[in-house]
Amino acid sequence: MKNVKQILVLGAIALGMGQSFGNDLNGHTLKDPNITKVTAENSKPANNMVKIALLLDTSNSMDGLINQAKAQLWDIVNKFTHAKCGTDGRPQLQIALYQYGNDNLSSREGYIQQVLGFSSDLDEISEKLFSLSTNGGEEYCGQVIQTSLSQLDWGKNPDNLKMIFIAGNEPFTQGKLNYKDAVANAKEKDVIVNTIFCGAYEQGINTGWKNGAQLTGGEYMAIDHNREVVHIATPYDDVIIRLNSKLNKTYISYGALGAAKIQQQSAQDSNAMEMEEAVAVKRAVSKSSRLYTNSSWDLVDASKAEDFNIDNIKREELPMELKGKSKTEIASYIEGKKKERSDIQKEIQDLNSKREAYIASQKKDNEKGELENAMLTAIQKQAAKKNYSWE
Repeated sequence: MKNVKQILVLGAIALGMGQSFGNDLNGHTLKDPNITKVTAENSKPANNMVKIALLLDTSNSMDGLINQAKAQLWDIVNKFTHAKCGTDGRPQLQIALYQYGNDNLSSREGYIQQVLGFSSDLDEISEKLFSLSTNGGEEYCGQVIQTSLSQLDWGKNPDNLKMIFIAGNEPFTQGKLNYKDAVANAKEKDVIVNTIFCGAYEQGINTGWKNGAQLTGGEYMAIDHNREVVHIATPYDDVIIRLNSKLNKTYISYGALGAAKIQQQSAQDSNAMEMEEAVAVKRAVSKSSRLYTNSSWDLVDASKAEDFNIDNIKREELPMELKGKSKTEIASYIEGKKKERSDIQKEIQDLNSKREAYIASQKKDNEKGELENAMLTAIQKQAAKKNYSWE
């Protein structure tokens, strides 16, 4: 975990963004599936889904854990960019976030808060992670697991990969709700509970963390949550960051969400850069992947929908550069930005392949990210049982 210097972009990343505008396309709400249904390249199955709930202890001693989560979110996202389900299906990824053990939270709710329900909006996930702060408190592992099981829509598709990662440093047995009942409920819902104890391995075993994972076939892991993650600088980092700035200029924001979402994109870029340049690079790589899609506010992504119709765009919702343009001119502008984005994303991906090879040649075993390495190990093992493979 890096402390002050780590997850999402500024400086050269400062966004030369497009303008923002009115409501949505088609005169529908922005949630209308006819607009937001994007057929991403290489994706398939709406039912081919990975759902991960992060349950993070935000009591006083957990600043290091939160910093690790912020810095290493993009490693998890980038891992799933290369996932396949079966022969050629590309899974979609949704992440939910809970905090627990914080005295600022309601005691009646067990000092537990749903920070974010299942979302595939990577900027929103980043923003919510950065909103976390530590204080207190009382950590009730069984109760936060049970709360996430009852509040989140896990679905009933047996092919979906559904995982909880709970991290903390107090006994797993705390609270009125027996953790064994909570994990039994998880098993019934086909949700795997993985436990990450922030402290000594044996201490985690003695305080119930390993048993909590084993009861659902999950992984028990112990990490040093205060350990600084060593990020290896590469010759490709500055180029990727510059390309990220160009990438931001391909977004054509629209609708009620447009202005706020383009600002959110910029803010999360800045958050990454403030943590560390390497984190900003990882975020840029995520933004060049199929998992970063923003059809609810970006016309380029929205235009990928099968039933996208330029005729249904309200003129007042267009950016200044498109107002007064003909249907053909608007279509041409969107296609131009789409081509530009595709080229930039491919260049980032190509450079990242070289970057990863460079890092692999320089990295030592003791330089792996604690939280990231623990989660990726568990994810890969459990995904294999659902017929996932990794390129």
